[in-house]
Amino acid sequence: MTTDIAIALRQAAEYLKTSGQAEKALAAGRHAPGFCLPSQDGVRTSLASILRRGPLLLIFYSGSWCPGCNLSLRALEGVRPSIEARGASLVVISPQTIEENARTRRTTDVTLPILSDKCGKIALQFGVRWRIPELLQTLHLKSGIDLPHLHGEDSWTLPIPARFVVDQDGVIAYSEVDPDQTHRSNPSDILPVLDLLRNARGA
Repeated sequence: MTTDIAIALRQAAEYLKTSGQAEKALAAGRHAPGFCLPSQDGVRTSLASILRRGPLLLIFYSGSWCPGCNLSLRALEGVRPSIEARGASLVVISPQTIEENARTRRTTDVTLPILSDKCGKIALQFGVRWRIPELLQTLHLKSGIDLPHLHGEDSWTLPIPARFVVDQDGVIAYSEVDPDQTHRSNPSDILPVLDLLRNARGA
């Protein structure tokens, strides 16, 4: 990670922590907002269609410019077979364009689906969208992070890195939001939650 990007990430984390943005995220027990978003291949994917197959592990991903986020994608790819063995699906939502999400999959060597959430509309409904203040916009551009180009629009919004487990009834069973984009949770930590959901369905 370059020094400039590290500074941008640190400043963003400090802003998010002091602003209380993460506290707006939907908590366990709330119904997940529905969505229908295009994948990296342009195929529209809905929450309803996913939940017909089983629970969902939903990841909000900042983008290809974020080194820690890319390491998290690769870690998720590694645990994906264990997630699917529990009857669950894994889907990533990003504010990037369809084309940038396709490029991200190639460069990170992952096969998990990445849906394009233009302007962060779904991130807003989950309570994890935030707008980068002008001072940090300048810092991001100086660091080579051109979000308007990556997103295909200039709202300068991003999702706070977050993961949600949604059960087949559309209820959030687990919610985790971390303003620090350099921190990487172990994706295997989510497996016990999926085990509980599977056991409950089998009861």
